[in-house]
Amino acid sequence: MTAEEITATVLEVLGQIAPEADVTQLRPDVAIRDQLDIDSMDFLNFVIALHERLHIDIPETDYQKVATLSGCVAYLAARAL
Repeated sequence: MTAEEITATVLEVLGQIAPEADVTQLRPDVAIRDQLDIDSMDFLNFVIALHERLHIDIPETDYQKVATLSGCVAYLAARAL
């Protein structure tokens, strides 16, 4: 899976979590929660949805690694091999 495919999947999942937000305008190095104004439950739903879509485990200890768009894509790409 390429970084572009992972990015598309991440943005699609975020669009489902925060349908009112324009996820195409996300800044890659700013916390997703801050940009979309989502709470911890929404962020947990985001992580669960990524796991279901990509079949990649994201332990709670790694949540901060997927907190930004660029970090999330890099984290998932490294584990999608």
